[in-house]
Amino acid sequence: MSHPAFALDPDLIYLNHAGVGPWPRRTQAAVAAFAEENARQGAACYPAWLQVEARLRRRLKALLNAPSSDDIALVKNTSEAISFVAMGLVWREGDNVVTSNEEFPSNRIPWEALRSRGVELRQADLAAGKTAEEALFALVDRRTRLLTVSSVQYATGRRMDLERIGEFCRRRGLLFCVDAIQSLGALRADVQAWQADFVMADGHKWLLAPEGLGLFYTMPEARDRLQLLEYGWHMVEHAGDYDRRDWRPAASARRFECGSPNMLGIFALEASLALLQETGMETVERQVLANAAWLIERIQADPDLELLTPSDRHAGIVTFRPRQGDPARLFEQLRRRKVICALRGGGIRFSPHFHNDTGQLDRALSQTTLSLR
Repeated sequence: MSHPAFALDPDLIYLNHAGVGPWPRRTQAAVAAFAEENARQGAACYPAWLQVEARLRRRLKALLNAPSSDDIALVKNTSEAISFVAMGLVWREGDNVVTSNEEFPSNRIPWEALRSRGVELRQADLAAGKTAEEALFALVDRRTRLLTVSSVQYATGRRMDLERIGEFCRRRGLLFCVDAIQSLGALRADVQAWQADFVMADGHKWLLAPEGLGLFYTMPEARDRLQLLEYGWHMVEHAGDYDRRDWRPAASARRFECGSPNMLGIFALEASLALLQETGMETVERQVLANAAWLIERIQADPDLELLTPSDRHAGIVTFRPRQGDPARLFEQLRRRKVICALRGGGIRFSPHFHNDTGQLDRALSQTTLSLR
């Protein structure tokens, strides 16, 4: 049975929140209402739009447990935010960045691009060490400037101990960057407990909003270490005072928002966050973890399937593969059977959210069994 907050086709089993999540009904309604208002009145109601933007920033502050909404910028996507960090820091030849070998390209390519500045990217094998965190720590030396890692790995579903990594970085004087796209909206977040300098995520996965709008949290001390890469009317301290000739970058994270905001995306993300926060992130997290645990238990009990996600380090992603046969063929079979999932890391990735129930998960695994025959 579909959740009342969503209008998903009942013939679909939607298990691809780690890819692109479906919009809740209220988000669909918010976008439709915004479009209708704009079509009829243009920007006559712009002051009210700014109130929605302010409400979104407050919701993001609560979602992250950030000290202030001024620490959060609205950006296009995770890749842009990571690039602000990678290209904004002042590097010295011989510096290095430590990350893992399981990162999505967004958290790899911007760091690899620093080769032209003589910066080395070191990638730890998370499955090779005593723990994933210790595998990262083993690559740190006196020339390490920054450690960057995903909160949850996109293919394996491995959940990282961000508080442990943050404490290590603080003791060693390292900057700590977290790509949180595979946990925000699914798990509770606390940038202060993580001691993270930079956190970024898109809105279109577990946050259940459209593509094209993300968030970028910066600790104030770390924010001041980033050279700016983009300039415009919106990133200055006195934005809106268009006749003013002197300017300086905003002290807040708005300095990373060079121009006009994605107001349509703001309306949508605010509506989706309202649903998550009214449901309660503790409730959301509990259901996400319960769904993943349910899948893990049954996959482990199936002699035809091999679990790829660490059962003791999971979040919402569960990845597996057939012991015999081609995962790509199984994926195509599942897609034809209307199980919406993804092919990642050499396996099938299921990523159910809080609105999925065990009946849907059971149907998905039944379709998996049928597809293997």
